[in-house]
Order: sequence, then C-alpha cells, then structure tokens
Amino acid sequence: MAVQSGAVTTDEVITSTGVVVTGHGQRQAWADKVLPAVEEVRPGVFSIPVPMPGNPLRYVLVYALVTATGGLALIDTGWNTDDSWDTLVAGIHATGHDLSDITDVFITHLHPDHFGLVPRVLEHADPRLGMHRNDARFLYHRDEAQLARELADAQVDLRELGAPTDVIDAGIREIVRLPQGRTMDVELVGDAPLDIPGWNLRAIWTPGHTAGHLCFADDDAGIIFTGDHLLPRISPNVSTNSFQNPSPLADYLTSLANTEHLGDLEALPSHEYRFRGLAGRVTHLLSHHEERLTEITEAITEVPGSTAWEVTRSVTWSRPFEQLSLPLSRMALRETNAHLLVLEERGILARSGTEPVHWFVTTPTDREDTGT
Repeated sequence: MAVQSGAVTTDEVITSTGVVVTGHGQRQAWADKVLPAVEEVRPGVFSIPVPMPGNPLRYVLVYALVTATGGLALIDTGWNTDDSWDTLVAGIHATGHDLSDITDVFITHLHPDHFGLVPRVLEHADPRLGMHRNDARFLYHRDEAQLARELADAQVDLRELGAPTDVIDAGIREIVRLPQGRTMDVELVGDAPLDIPGWNLRAIWTPGHTAGHLCFADDDAGIIFTGDHLLPRISPNVSTNSFQNPSPLADYLTSLANTEHLGDLEALPSHEYRFRGLAGRVTHLLSHHEERLTEITEAITEVPGSTAWEVTRSVTWSRPFEQLSLPLSRMALRETNAHLLVLEERGILARSGTEPVHWFVTTPTDREDTGT
C-alpha cells in the first residue's frame, strides 16, 4: 500500500460550512465514494482510512504518529470487522511499521468505529491505552442485574419520549469492551498532556457527542485531532441516552465555544477530510443548532402538547423521516430530545406528564416567574 503526500496545495476550497479544505485528496475520495489513500499529512503523522461496512460515513480516519523512540502512537482504531482490521494492518505497514511497534493508543470517544479494534490490537502489541474517564467507565464488566436495569431504563426513557413500540429498543448490547482483566492505563479527566515522546499532544475534553469525547491538539505541530466533535461537512449526532450526561447538547454547545479560540490549527477529523478554520466551523455549527432550536419551538407552538416523537417526525432531516431505518429514527428521536432539554433549560419550553412527556411553549409570564 503506497503512502500519499498530504502537502497542502494553493487551491484551497472555502466551503459553505465555514471551513477551508486542506485534505484535497480526501475530499475528492469522499465525493467519489471511495476509500482515500493513506497519507503522511505532517512529517511523522499518517492518516489511515479504515472502512465502516454498511455505515453512511463509509470510513473512519485513524491517525498514526511516529514517536521519538521509533514507536507508533494511534489515535482511534476503527470498526471491529475483518475488512477493517486488514485495512488498518495494511495502513500501519504502509507507514513502515509493524503492529508490535504500537506503543500508545488514545481514543477520542467510546463509539465502535473508534474503539472497536482495540482488542485485536492488544493481541499483537502491549500499548498504553488512554481515554476520558466518562467513557472508559462503560468498558468494564457489568453483571446481568446491571444490564437488566439499563435495559429497563432505556425502555422507560423511550416511552417517555413517545416512541412507538417498534422503535423502542429490544435490548442493550455491549458493543465495545476490553478483554477480560485489561484496564485503561490512562483515564483522562478534563484537559491533560498525553506524554507521547516527540510530540506535545494534549487532550481537550469536549463532551457532547459522548460524555467523554476528547480532541487532541499539538500546538507545536499546528494540528488538532477533532474526532467527531468537529467535522468539515456534517454535524455530529448529539443525543440523550444512558451513557450520556444529563444535557448533552448543552455540553456540546459549551464545548464548541471552548474550541472556537484554539487558533489556526489544521483540523484532522475522524471522518471526511482535513480542514482549517476552527472558528468559522464553530460559528456555523452554533448557528445550525440555534436554527434547530427555533424550528422545534415553532413546531410545538403550532401543535402544543407534542411529544418528542411527534416533534421528531415534524422537523426536517437530511432525508424524509419515513426513509430512516429504526436505529436512525431512534437516533433522531434522542437528538430531538437533547434540543428539547436545552429549550427547557432556557425557559422556552415546559413539560407535562411522564409516559409520554408532552411539551408546551411557556408564556412570558412563566419565564419571568422562573427568572429566565
């Protein structure tokens, strides 16, 4: 497998999402719906696209950094399938390294396309593992009683949102886990240095997409690995669920504001392509969510007492709602609920009932009474 140069050309493209594209080969591959090449995007920094079979995002960009001691540090690993594993291994070999050279694995967040191949990596290497504590806690063993409670809580939650029977989850699966007896070596809390030889990488806690999502920035190298927190074209899913903080969208909006002032770092995201313009992308995403909050408020103004499910069906999506699969419709429902919670926190909406919860727009008097 050949490695492509990732040098930035002069024909940078400013997109409608507030970014300047720097990953031109990646962007063209995305448009062509093919897997991009392995690229050396900076001296000693390689992007390795790992396929995600059956997922509309198509691939996750795993990053490999050559350390000062000759080892290899990975940021994320990819989805746990044989094809994904073979592609990751070939990509590592393309950097001039073997699996046994992997000394560190840091995970942006606990989703299967980012963590999934960690157990296979551990079969061939003994790296230092690190991620944020808020996500790491869900990797460890939970007994049958705990799993049963999580299932019951999820079903109650979806009934509160007004989901029909066929949308309510039939069960909870542990889609990612560590091998028996293995623990995380580094459970990060907040922002912290990663201590990778030859690099000045630091973790930046950016909760929202998950409760423990992390970005990794190296100011000396002028780069930031943004995970799913900042993508060049799409907004990450921010949903309520049992693995999240109580108000994940409020977390995400705060995280966006915190990353707006990081400077002119080149963003190396987990999907799509590299870009510059963190501040512009943040502004665009904040505007997107404010528009969404307004759209949801208008929907409830038009139909007072709507459930989260009814609101979800009434607002716009990237495709007609009826075309969404059951898993995608659940994600859409939980994303809508995250917006409803922010509107409630702002005093714009109030709820009534339990199973399901009904939503109403508050009056100016209501807001004065609550101090909002």
